[in-house]
Amino acid sequence: MARNGRRAELILLALAGLLLVLAAWLRGPEYDEAYSIFLTAGHARPAWPQAVFTAGSVRWLYAPHGNLGQIAHDLRQGDVHPPLYFWLLEGWRRVAGAGWFTARLLSVGFTLAGLAGLARLANLRGVAVAPVLMLALLSYGFLYTGILARPFALAQALDIWGVYALLRGDARGAILAGLCFGAAAFTDYLAVFTAGPALLWLAARAPRRAALLVGAMLPFLAACFWFFLAQHASRGGQFAAFAWSPALAALARDGGAALFGGLPLYAGGLRLAVTLLLALLALAGAGLAARRADGRLFLGFAAAAPCGLLALGVIFHNTPIEIRYLAFALPWVALAIAPGLPRPLLALWLGLGALASFGLMVSPLTMQPQGRAAHLAAAWPGAVVALPFGNDGVGVPGPFIAAAPDAMRLLLLRPGDVPPPGAVRVAIRADGASRAVSAAMGCAALVCGP
Repeated sequence: MARNGRRAELILLALAGLLLVLAAWLRGPEYDEAYSIFLTAGHARPAWPQAVFTAGSVRWLYAPHGNLGQIAHDLRQGDVHPPLYFWLLEGWRRVAGAGWFTARLLSVGFTLAGLAGLARLANLRGVAVAPVLMLALLSYGFLYTGILARPFALAQALDIWGVYALLRGDARGAILAGLCFGAAAFTDYLAVFTAGPALLWLAARAPRRAALLVGAMLPFLAACFWFFLAQHASRGGQFAAFAWSPALAALARDGGAALFGGLPLYAGGLRLAVTLLLALLALAGAGLAARRADGRLFLGFAAAAPCGLLALGVIFHNTPIEIRYLAFALPWVALAIAPGLPRPLLALWLGLGALASFGLMVSPLTMQPQGRAAHLAAAWPGAVVALPFGNDGVGVPGPFIAAAPDAMRLLLLRPGDVPPPGAVRVAIRADGASRAVSAAMGCAALVCGP
């Protein structure tokens, strides 16, 4: 029986890998991924030509390789992330190639490692593996962050294996958990949303093991502090100022989107009805999970992400609430809810998750516009395409140029610049500078021809 169960897990992981690779291939390139690409290419802020140039002439900017010291320096100078993921991505790009899709494949591998850990956790707690893995994978936020060339997938995998080591219930497990949680924090500071409640849970039951866990984390936490000390003032205008009503509204909206993606967006006139159905389904799942001790434990882990984001908002007076951050709750939602759902409700949840995942891969309603804009602008071969430079020339032109044909002629515009006569105007509103340029273009659509 154990051998059959293991074979079934491997089949599930193989199918998950196919879905992740397909999603990584189909989904358009994103703003923040460009930071990963250029940071590991050795120039965190690429030097684009100031006159008209072709997309093919700047492909080399995506291809070079940095080094660990340069990556660490650039992160401390102008970013808000620790370096572990980017160090690994730099090594991966040296071995596997410098393409955008290739960079995403590293995250696919990390996501599969996280799902393997989730399977071990389900076995450890005596619950069926398949529903847990399927519910996690088909949660929009988990699939979304699981394919991006960003730190989320690695941090999730380390957190999952950290909880597995912790729940083994021995001193060695506590040390391994501390190492996993520490490495997760050195990947993404928000990984503490899992480490924090796990540590509190252990401290209430076994203080000595909790001390071992903290001791194993300390070297990573010290390194995190060294980076954060230099970074804490970076990207000061990234989020809106904090206020309770907008923050709670964003939490409800993005929390629902993390579970079910853009389903209400596709419903047209039935949007409100679909939203209410999804809310009732989520509340029913949480209520059923709360009846079980394990369900309450994992619901507590899941609640740490939204509570932590609200706490950060109060402390730093901003509103850092987004689907990708709330995705840290999703493995624990799956472990809490999947074992308690009756089969009809589980089938409904998984069916809705499959629809949301399909939308993630094909619907422009849930994708950033840069890649689609590049394909639309290619309909005017030979014309100059006027594109916003953006705040720092990374998140707007990086994904657009990556998706553009080599022969496309481009001109990057900063606020105050005017598109040349006959130019194709691209109105991307992704940051402050790109919104200003797009407004000045007088282009109501995403792409406006000459």
